[in-house]
Amino acid sequence: MPDYLPFDPNPRTPSRKPPPKSIDSQFHVLGPVERYPVRPGAAYQMPTATWEAALRVHKALGIERGIIVQTTTYGADHSVVLDGLAAMGPNYKACANALVFAERDDAYLAKLNDAGVGGARFSFRKELGAVLSDSDYERAIARISELGWYAKFQPEKDGIVANLDKIASLKVPVLIDHMGRPDPTLGKNDPNLRAVLDLLSKGNFWVMLSLGEKTSRKGPPWDDVVPIAQAYLEAAPDRCVWASDWPHPVSVVQPPNDADLLELLYRYAPDDALLEKILVTNPAKLFGFS
Repeated sequence: MPDYLPFDPNPRTPSRKPPPKSIDSQFHVLGPVERYPVRPGAAYQMPTATWEAALRVHKALGIERGIIVQTTTYGADHSVVLDGLAAMGPNYKACANALVFAERDDAYLAKLNDAGVGGARFSFRKELGAVLSDSDYERAIARISELGWYAKFQPEKDGIVANLDKIASLKVPVLIDHMGRPDPTLGKNDPNLRAVLDLLSKGNFWVMLSLGEKTSRKGPPWDDVVPIAQAYLEAAPDRCVWASDWPHPVSVVQPPNDADLLELLYRYAPDDALLEKILVTNPAKLFGFS
């Protein structure tokens, strides 16, 4: 298992607090290996990224609510997510890993649903070892529709375009992670940017304004990703959400302080009303918060 760099353990307070009831639309919780066994073949583990550490980050940032997203580290075993939801309280919900549809039964899905899981994340990245077969994928989408969940997609390293054939015709609510992984050097001609804009025109697609620090080709302060996020905000201001992606898995350079990432969002959306949509109104609608 490769060594990746850890999250910054000392989150600072951002230049200004986010709006009340702000939502972090994706963060992960991982825990001690002796309590939460790592799935064979997992690409990474981060045993100190506990729910307690996540709460410290959110408290420092002024984030009051969030979505725990199950990692490929544990695959279909959602024990760490269930424990996290029980400990963190009603301000937190979760997103399952799609392997659960292939490896667990309906009773387990019902348990997740009752605990506050409202969606499932799919990956087609074979290096992460958590890819469903075509038949399992079709069954998973059908169950998502029956459960009233959303489907969430992690783009490939070279972007979302590689899997448009599996995504574009879906009728359930769909959240595209990490801005679709565009290439900022291509500007408006980037095929991933254009693909996400086309998806957003459908009405049931959403985009997560996250991973700007890894998407950037220029490095801090990541100026080259600002126009990408603003293009999405112009196209679908009511279907953009933000996420920290804490604890920043598989980082080959030192992850930034999480306050830096929140302040990057402030540059995407300098207007207070738009910021309220991204951090509060939009994710509350998608994830079912009051």
